[in-house]
Amino acid sequence: MKTLEKFNLGVGLRTQHYPYLMQNACEVDFFEIISENYMDDFGYGRKVIEHLRKDTPFVMHGVSMSIGSTDPINYHYLDKLLELAEFVQPEWISDHLCWTGLATINTHDLLPLPLNKESLKHVTERVLKIQDYIKRPLVIENPSTYVEFVASDIKENDFLTQLCNNTNCELLLDVNNVFVSATNHNFDPKEYIYNLPHHAIKQVHLAGPTNYNNLLVDTHDQPVPTKVWELYQIVHQLTGGVSTLLEWDANIPDYPDLVREINLAKEVINGKIPNTSIYNTLNGINSNPVTSEYLEIK
Repeated sequence: MKTLEKFNLGVGLRTQHYPYLMQNACEVDFFEIISENYMDDFGYGRKVIEHLRKDTPFVMHGVSMSIGSTDPINYHYLDKLLELAEFVQPEWISDHLCWTGLATINTHDLLPLPLNKESLKHVTERVLKIQDYIKRPLVIENPSTYVEFVASDIKENDFLTQLCNNTNCELLLDVNNVFVSATNHNFDPKEYIYNLPHHAIKQVHLAGPTNYNNLLVDTHDQPVPTKVWELYQIVHQLTGGVSTLLEWDANIPDYPDLVREINLAKEVINGKIPNTSIYNTLNGINSNPVTSEYLEIK
């Protein structure tokens, strides 16, 4: 089985593309799966992974670890995660800096944390226990957020930096989430990125948001806009290049269009930024999945 080098381009594996991928070359360096979609599922989806894994590395990305929850750590969930990892043999396992429910009820949403000393201590302890149980570093993603807590007194990038220092965990930097949160909360996304521990960034996510009356929502159903590509170019320069994945979860285009979209990253790192607007629900501005217009960045 192939393994990943430092700079790679990949896409999320989605059921709509199973038939295509079983008959055609994948044309990407790696795939990412949503872990929960393949737990307790031993059907066709696992056959597709088995077929693709012969030649293409995988990573696992979860949405239910609930790292920030006050509930006890769900070791039953971690056992299922480890069973899936034994099958997939992923390069790494990631999840989000968030909580997803309370009293064993899963809201199926990535809920934000108050960012302060108490929550940092709480999350640090949980990450250390989880890493010890799964016997590998956890890769943690910054979420997109739409509210902030009065109790927060640590910036999110500083919180993640301290968490990495405390636990030796690694980061999945979602550049679109940085842009969404920065727009919604009025902070500088470039300053956020410059002040992360760049050596700890293991992977990058790219996606397209939607503008709902000046609130950006991380919809994962649009092309990557110019402003996110500009931030990605900075991330690439600061990290020297890391594995980069395109997320697209609704209004999913044909597989070749996904490949063309993620391959735009090669143009971006060479200074050609796609001229792609943010989808706006008020005026109906949209963008094609593949753009031929660029902004020249010197």
